[in-house]
Amino acid sequence: MTTQELLLDANGITKYFAGVVALNKVQLQLHRGEVLALIGENGAGKSTLMKILLGMYKPDAGSITFKGEPYQAKDPGEALRKGIAMIHQELTLIPTLSVAENIWIGRENNFKSRGLISNVKRLKATKNLLEQLGIEGIDPGEECGRLSIASMQLVEVARACSYDSDVIIMDEPTSAITNKEIETLFTIIRALAKKQKGIIFISHKLDELMEISDNITVFRDGHYIDTNPSKSITTEELVQKMVGRKVENLYPKEEVPISDVIFEAKDLRQIGVFENVNFKVHKGEILGFCGLMGAGRTEIMQAVFGITKLDGGQIFMHGKAIRNKNTMEAIKNGMAMVTEDRLRMGLIHMLSVEFNTSIAYLDKFTPNGVLVDTKKERESFHKMADTLAIKVTGPNQDAGQLSGGNQQKVIFAKWLTGQPDLLILDEPTRGIDVGSKAEIYKLIGKLAAAGKAVIVISSELPEVMGISDRIEVIRHGRIVHECLRKDFDENRLMSYAFGTLS
Repeated sequence: MTTQELLLDANGITKYFAGVVALNKVQLQLHRGEVLALIGENGAGKSTLMKILLGMYKPDAGSITFKGEPYQAKDPGEALRKGIAMIHQELTLIPTLSVAENIWIGRENNFKSRGLISNVKRLKATKNLLEQLGIEGIDPGEECGRLSIASMQLVEVARACSYDSDVIIMDEPTSAITNKEIETLFTIIRALAKKQKGIIFISHKLDELMEISDNITVFRDGHYIDTNPSKSITTEELVQKMVGRKVENLYPKEEVPISDVIFEAKDLRQIGVFENVNFKVHKGEILGFCGLMGAGRTEIMQAVFGITKLDGGQIFMHGKAIRNKNTMEAIKNGMAMVTEDRLRMGLIHMLSVEFNTSIAYLDKFTPNGVLVDTKKERESFHKMADTLAIKVTGPNQDAGQLSGGNQQKVIFAKWLTGQPDLLILDEPTRGIDVGSKAEIYKLIGKLAAAGKAVIVISSELPEVMGISDRIEVIRHGRIVHECLRKDFDENRLMSYAFGTLS
């Protein structure tokens, strides 16, 4: 363990929600210049403790000392003023504001000139900040809503660093960024540590944690398990500490009969984004799509599902030509899509988990076309909650209060309520723990076994190789390679993605 000054000391922290123990006497110690990884399954209590540090929740027991003084923030604004900043897993940027406006929001007075806000000064300060952090390719004047998820994640990083806080909490900061951007982030983290900042790094990517952290603290089921130097523990030991058991056969691929074509795409085109895209998905098949970030994987599927428009080509369900002018038509045509962005496109966070599971197919619960059959809706929710093992306090709990893994299960429940024939899963395990990942993989396998056609888009090549029957590699908006499961080879797939093979 480091012998540097203790910066943050949380001891015996306990928190209840509706009589349920979310944290049970947990502890966390962070020193100056330390990168402390905090890991645990979704629902282990990590986010609850972070929200206590930010002043979003008040602990029911325990004490926190920050820079040698008793600490408790009333809200995130006070936490920032006292020196604790957080990069959230779910993006919090305002899409209609520019990069510069998002980074300096609430601090506009810093750029006043003759009583007016000088946008020139704000843009210059943003440009300097991004350059100092080594973040390239982001225009300070660009609207955040026009940026990729990866670029928005880096803007979140820049905003947190702009406060010059003593403690920076990073919640899944690498979940949506490329390897190059991860290198940039790690360079930023190391520079912050050299400046004697304390970093709390929350991630489910254990290989990254081992590389960037000094020590690793493990939570399980709301309890503190232990803290170990990163160099003295293996990933296998960490997984066992996290889940309390060995996780074996992470990708439980079953042999499932693959038969009729359910979906076919012919010559799909979206000007400047993708072109000449042709593929089929069969009953019982899991078709994987891989490629570098920005290759066009998500854009193709969003156009297929009616989120954006196609400029050319045809799509077919069960051999019949269809047109998805919008997502409602796609749903009526037997399709569903789990999007990569849970916050903006997956859930309505302030509404109940029950409503979130029924919203896509409300017609199933409105027999007279006007009033919802609440009994039928409640029965459907409980069936889905049991089937997917969703951990909730009850059907009326707000979806935003759930852990990332349970939020993802609610999104699956929403779509499975309608029994679609084709499921498009875009980054279905982004930001969730290894135990929840195993459950999601089993669910995907069961869907294929039930005769569904499944498309999986993933940035994690081991994941897409582990669960797919066939893989399409996307590069610059084109399918450049197709590979059957028996021929999967990670090096070859990556070579096609990078363009060193064609």
